[in-house]
Formats: sequence, C-alpha cells, structure tokens
Amino acid sequence: IFATNAGIYARDRTPLGLHVARGETLRPLNTGAGGGNFFMKPNGVFFLEDRRASILETNQYMASDHTPIIAVQSGPLLLQQGPIHPRFIPDSDSRYVRNGVGVNAEGEVVFVISILPVNFYDFAMLFRDRLDCADALYLDGAISGMYAPFASRWDIGLEYVGILAVTERRTS
Repeated sequence: IFATNAGIYARDRTPLGLHVARGETLRPLNTGAGGGNFFMKPNGVFFLEDRRASILETNQYMASDHTPIIAVQSGPLLLQQGPIHPRFIPDSDSRYVRNGVGVNAEGEVVFVISILPVNFYDFAMLFRDRLDCADALYLDGAISGMYAPFASRWDIGLEYVGILAVTERRTS
C-alpha cells in the first residue's frame, strides 16, 4: 500500500550503508568517510525492532545491541533528538526533491517526499515543526520516488537498490 526508496547506494548498485531485511544483515554498517550526502556526519540508521521504530546516529547504533527486522542507514540525519543538523543552511540554494523518514512523538513512522525541490534546512523543519518528529533521516534526493495511491502518488519506472514498503497484513 506504500513504498519508497530506502537510502543512498554505492556506484556498484549496493546499499552504501547498513541494510537489514527480514532480520538478515545484507550490508554492514558503514562508519567510513567520504563525499556526498551519506557521509555528511552525523548520519544514521532507521530501524524496526520489536514492533517499534527508531532512528539513531550511526555511532550510537553501533554501540548498541539492536537486532532489527528492518534497517537502513543513510545520511545525513535531518534531526537528532530535536536539533537540526548543524551543517544545514536556512537559505541554501541546494534544492532537490527529497525523501526522508521520521518517528513522531506518538512513535509513528512518518515518510515524506517533497513535491517541489527543497533544501535540507526546510525539509528538516517540516519534520520537526509540522510533523512533531524529534528524529528524522534523509533517505535520498534527486532520484527519490514514492508509491502512495492514497496520496495520488505513483512514481514508477525508477530503479532502486532498496525499498521500504508497507503491505497489507495477510489474514489467512
């Protein structure tokens, strides 16, 4: 009933960071340095564990003992326990269609994709001020897409390395 691309990938078309599906680690945590949005520290991990969603900064995740059923590492963190990423500039002209994930005060997962190009600062402010999220993670930019028929959104034809999806529960 919903799907979006799950983070940034490497040139070899593999996830750039941690990727866990059905409890199996398909790609390990990436604590390296480099260029691009993924390596704009702090970056982080979105994960589901024990029917609860969380977002942690990469080093916090590494220092913990989590065994998620689903996890994706991406970057940068948009929000970390409330504050906006320190490198975001309010009037930046770096504008792209962007997608991200947050966890709101009720513990609900909130996925967002911008309709028009937006800078990181404004995107983070949306999660914090309008969606009541203390933690939010950037998933990707220019190639972002979302399948959300309830919102009249059907971005099709794009290729992704990973996808986060919500499906209907089987009753039988």
